[in-house]
Amino acid sequence: MPKIAFGRFDDSFSLASFKAYLAEFHSTILFVFAGVGSVMAYNKLTSDAALDPAGLVAVAVAHGFALFVAVAISANISGGHVNPAVTFGLVVGGQITILTGILYWIAQLVGSILACFLLKLVTGGLTTPVHSLGAGVGVIDAIVFEIVITFALVYTVYATAVDPKKGSLGIIAPIAIGLVVGANILAAGPFSGGSMNPARSFGPAVVSGDFKDNWIYWVGPLIGGGMGGSVYAIMYMGSDHQPLASSEF
Repeated sequence: MPKIAFGRFDDSFSLASFKAYLAEFHSTILFVFAGVGSVMAYNKLTSDAALDPAGLVAVAVAHGFALFVAVAISANISGGHVNPAVTFGLVVGGQITILTGILYWIAQLVGSILACFLLKLVTGGLTTPVHSLGAGVGVIDAIVFEIVITFALVYTVYATAVDPKKGSLGIIAPIAIGLVVGANILAAGPFSGGSMNPARSFGPAVVSGDFKDNWIYWVGPLIGGGMGGSVYAIMYMGSDHQPLASSEF
């Protein structure tokens, strides 16, 4: 079973830790600026707040590309979480301490809020789009969507970036993480909004002042992230499991 630890203050407030928090702050700004900005650009070009299929693909691609870069540039410093749900999944899986996780959350949330304020400033005050439920989608349905897609994200993070048996995958981890986020947005965007990331949803809510249904984008992703981290850690990292030799595939 993974061991969850609160952590030591001298470790969580060390210079190396502060560099990690700063990396999360910068990476979250980059990701949210591109992600939210892609939705704002679509709205400006079409004068239509409802995404059509082409718009959905464009937004999914923008988020996938931006997350790929955000993870790649911070992976060697902070682990490239860029998402409170990923951080929570790593806490539950015993990979980081609770105290460090809280400080990661602060860096991610502040980065998201700043990115959205910057977007509002440079776009001349355009409306900041927030995550919301699709027409006819119930709260429980949306939460389940967010649980499933965030589980997929955090499971992918563990498999490609955390598990020591992954070997030398290099840039594969950021690519896989960006791809799963883009794919999940394509699948869940018209229903739950396809957030998977409380920070991505919280920044726009703060800047727009619209917190309606924002709690869904905390509850769903945190449950999904916690499940993804605990399932992978227990099943594949908490035992003597070894990968099959290539000749056995």
